[in-house]
Amino acid sequence: MTKQLTVAIVGATGAVGSKMKEQLIKRKFPIKHIKFLASARSAGKEIEFDDKSYIIEEATPEAFEGVDVALFSAGGSVSAKLAPEAAKRGAVVIDNTSHFRMHPEVPLVVPEVNRGDLAKHNGIIANPNCSTIQMVVALQPIREKFGLSKVLVSTYQAVSGSGVSAIEELRTQSEQWDAGKDVEANILPAKSDKKHYPIARNVLPQIDVFTENGFTYEEMKMINETKKIMHLPELHVAATCVRVPVVSGHSESVYIEVENDATIQDIFNVLKDAPGVVLQDDISQQIYPMPIYVEGEDPVYVGRIRQDLDNKKGFHLWIVSDNLLKGAALNSIQIAEAMLEDNLL
Repeated sequence: MTKQLTVAIVGATGAVGSKMKEQLIKRKFPIKHIKFLASARSAGKEIEFDDKSYIIEEATPEAFEGVDVALFSAGGSVSAKLAPEAAKRGAVVIDNTSHFRMHPEVPLVVPEVNRGDLAKHNGIIANPNCSTIQMVVALQPIREKFGLSKVLVSTYQAVSGSGVSAIEELRTQSEQWDAGKDVEANILPAKSDKKHYPIARNVLPQIDVFTENGFTYEEMKMINETKKIMHLPELHVAATCVRVPVVSGHSESVYIEVENDATIQDIFNVLKDAPGVVLQDDISQQIYPMPIYVEGEDPVYVGRIRQDLDNKKGFHLWIVSDNLLKGAALNSIQIAEAMLEDNLL
C-alpha cells in the first residue's frame, strides 16, 4: 500500500499554487491530510480542493507540525522565513521560489535530469526557474549521448510567469488598445523597477531587474541553474529573456554545441524516446510546438531541429512548454513523487 502523506501548500491561491492543487488531484498523489497556509490576511477564508472545502490557516512555524511535504509558492521572503521552520519540524520543503536555488546545500532538481540529487537534501529542495526546467529536460538526453559544451538561449516567455496580476494586465491593456484608450502599465517588465511598459501588442526585452553585468536576474537564473542542475560548472551558457503577449506557455530558441559528432537523425532519435519530451517536428506539414497548443499539457515539446550551417557540432532547437505546469507546479509534484518512490519521504 502506498504511504499516505500530510501535505501543506503555502500560496495555494496564486497561479502556481492553483496548479499545484490540480496536479495533486490529477496525479492521485497519496494524501492523508492537506492543509492550506497563507498570510494572516487570507487566514479564515475557504478554499476548494477535490470537491471539499478547507479553511485557510495562517502560515506560522507551528502550522507545519506533522506535515510530511510542504509545497511553497508564496514568494521568496515567505520561503526564507518559513521553509527552514517547516524543515525543522520534519517536513520536506519543495520550494518554487528562487530563494534557495543556488544555495550549495540545497538540491535544485528536475527529476528527468538529476533525480539522484534528491538524496542529498537537508529538508529543503528547490524547484528551478520555469524557463530553465523545460530547457534542461530537452537538453539532458542530448548531453548524455553526445556531450554538451555550449548553450545559447533566447526566450519568448508568457505573462503568466509574472503571476495572475500580469495576466489581468495583458487582458486589460488589450481592451484599452481596442477601445482607443490610453494603455496603463503597472507591472511589467518588473514590478519593482522604475518604469513599466505595456505588454499588449509589445515585446519586452527585460524579465526581472538588471544586474551589474547587464544581464537580468532571469537570465542569470537560467545561466547558473543550468550549470548546477546538469553538474556542468564549465558549461558555456548565455541567455536573453523576453516577455511576449502570450498568456501561458514559454517558448525558447536554443542553440547548442555538442562534444561528439551527431547528425540531425541522431538528435531526433534521442529526443523521440526521452522522458518528459514530445518530439513535434515535421516541417513538410508545418508541425512544430506552439504555446497555444501546449497549454494544459505536461510534456516539454521540441521541434524545428536544425544542424548549424557553419558548425557540424552546432544544433538549433525550438522548445515549448506550459510554464505553470512542467515549469512550476508539475515539476514540484514530480519531485515529491520521486522522493516517495525512492523512499526519501
